[in-house]
Amino acid sequence: MEALFLDAFEHLEANPAFWLCLTLGLYVFGQVVFKAAKFNPFASPIIIAVALLITILVVTGVPYETYFKGANFIHFLLGPATVALAVPIYEQRSKLARLWLPLFLGLLGGCAAAMVSVILIGSALGVSSQTLLSLVPKSVTTPIAMGISESIGGLPDLTAALVVLTGMTGSIIGRPIFNLLQLRSDPVCGCALGLSAHGMGTGAAFLISQRAGAFAGLAMGVSGIISAFMAPLLAFPLMHLLGR
Repeated sequence: MEALFLDAFEHLEANPAFWLCLTLGLYVFGQVVFKAAKFNPFASPIIIAVALLITILVVTGVPYETYFKGANFIHFLLGPATVALAVPIYEQRSKLARLWLPLFLGLLGGCAAAMVSVILIGSALGVSSQTLLSLVPKSVTTPIAMGISESIGGLPDLTAALVVLTGMTGSIIGRPIFNLLQLRSDPVCGCALGLSAHGMGTGAAFLISQRAGAFAGLAMGVSGIISAFMAPLLAFPLMHLLGR
């Protein structure tokens, strides 16, 4: 029986469609758990799906490259999914237009703080220069972050992993922090989540309200553009100043 199972798995392992279906199935399972846990951020469907996928890959010894042949389609959909966030932004356009100046200044300062803090903390911990450059765009959505990382000399694959970790962390701790600080403003909460935790943070913002989700989507998009220009202008001089 065990030999039959192993033989069947060997055939499935080489089929990209198997990994695509498994990824989608685990995410659906994560959504069921998320609802059963009354939308507890620690039971986020993304966290559950990622944890189960990592466990399966480690236990079976399947290389990430083999898995990615099937999951590559989901990776491709990151771009269209990001563009689709324009819909709630358009619905909230009048409110966004009234707040354009504080939004822009806040996102500009937030992007600078995200980059400066990671370089300072990483340098203090003795992180290598290439890893530091890979960390710089960690708060930007994956497609943009990988492009920024490659352009400044980082490792795009490492950046992608760091982006996922950043998004998971931000989506978990964001709302508890808002409750602790008694923040109730949808624009503030939405922008904070979109800026610091990109797509996953935007998903968490939609759980607060449609308006917060719209601001998060806008923050994610604008911060990506700002970071693309700011990363080389800020990272290299700061690292040079720190002797890196």
